[in-house]
Amino acid sequence: MAPDPGRVRLRFASRAVLGVGFAVALCGAAGHTLTAAVTGGLAALLALFTVTDQTVRGQAVTTALLPAVGLPVLTLAAFLHDLPVARDLAFLAVVGTGAYARRWGPRGHALGVFAFMTYFAAQFLHTVPARLPELCAAVLLSLAASSAVRFGAWCYERRSPAPSPVAAPAGGRGLARVTTRQAVQATVGAAIALFVGQALSDQRWYWAVGATWWVFVNTASRGETLVRGFRRFLGTVLGIALGLVVAVPLHGEPVASAVVVGVGVFGIFYTAAVSYTWMMLSVTVMASALYGLLGLLDPALLALRAAETAVGALGAVLAVLLVLPVTTHSVTDAWVERALRCVHACTAEAAARLAGATTADPSRRVAELEQILARVRMSLAPLVHPLSPLRARRDRARQVLALLDDCAREVRGLAAVAADPEASHDARLVAACWRVEAAVEALTAPVAAGRRSGATDAAPPVAPAEPVLAHLHALERALLELAVPLRRAGHVPADA
Repeated sequence: MAPDPGRVRLRFASRAVLGVGFAVALCGAAGHTLTAAVTGGLAALLALFTVTDQTVRGQAVTTALLPAVGLPVLTLAAFLHDLPVARDLAFLAVVGTGAYARRWGPRGHALGVFAFMTYFAAQFLHTVPARLPELCAAVLLSLAASSAVRFGAWCYERRSPAPSPVAAPAGGRGLARVTTRQAVQATVGAAIALFVGQALSDQRWYWAVGATWWVFVNTASRGETLVRGFRRFLGTVLGIALGLVVAVPLHGEPVASAVVVGVGVFGIFYTAAVSYTWMMLSVTVMASALYGLLGLLDPALLALRAAETAVGALGAVLAVLLVLPVTTHSVTDAWVERALRCVHACTAEAAARLAGATTADPSRRVAELEQILARVRMSLAPLVHPLSPLRARRDRARQVLALLDDCAREVRGLAAVAADPEASHDARLVAACWRVEAAVEALTAPVAAGRRSGATDAAPPVAPAEPVLAHLHALERALLELAVPLRRAGHVPADA
């Protein structure tokens, strides 16, 4: 029920079903076994899901690089299949390297995820060297098929350019860098999950490692990881309950199971941006249907999956609490500041457009602001969670989110007005834009803002018939009000 402006999520999910379905169909037409078709379908799903470069060309380059990391990892996993100690150590190395690769932005993230999931799939399918030629061929064929859909048949990004990618704030060197700390945390968490998971099952232990890995993906702080671990377990349990009702009674019937897999793929892509719990529910239902197709599904297997997921989430929790923790406060500071800077950039673009600059495009900045606000919500999720015992911090976090949403609403309105070809420059617009700039500086650069005494002046009243100034004054008020919760939270010094 979450809003879907421009039906972006609907297109994203529909294209994924088409791309994955086309890849699996080609594998079947090529005479590949069910195991190879599953491997190819997973490769197509990952290519469509994880590749998020800013430009279509960048996406194509990253997709082309996926086999360069995936096939060597698949080969390594196959040759280590009968060497448990070496297999486990190699898995941990893949986990650490894949997490560390996030420092190189969307491309590094995509390649790291693909490498990990290729090794994971090799454990899931018990890959041995004799199967490598067929599996490698299936991966290459499936990536070609999904690319034909993404870059050919349904390349909607060409018609609506993607906003600039929003990478996690990075800074420092060595263990001061967030991505380095997370690589260490992920490796330690995966080691805990691997050890305990093997004690539960010597056949399905990799589920625990997979749970740990995915808890760390797209998180940047201790609090985010804790919330994500809880949501992963909750989504898995709900998915298992649904799998008992939907997948188990099918007894692996091909057509019906394939439909369930397709619905699961759609659910993964459609809900990923708005609910990790719903995404994990979809993943679990899809996995249940796949196990049914492989003739392995029964209620005991689903119960084991829940236990292994709990072990994996626990491994992640222990790692982020005990090993080089990254505080929620530090990460939230960085994202809030980026959101405020983007608000300023949106305002500047809109003002330039109203002043007659045809190259100014506030809509692109608005799209970027939406992405940044999504990350702000994620970073503040631990504080606004209903179970959070820190009531004062929870109230402040909710106030910050509400005011940032107010800023986003006014910026969207300002961009819409600026798009009107009849809108023109006004001297009062310059003054209002200057006050917005000063308000942002007061929140993000206290020293500089202190030299601008007008930064805290109240916005003058404005007639309803002047929409541009109305949006700017409402935006200024929201920014000034933000100073109160941010100062209490320690984001802004008291003398700012």
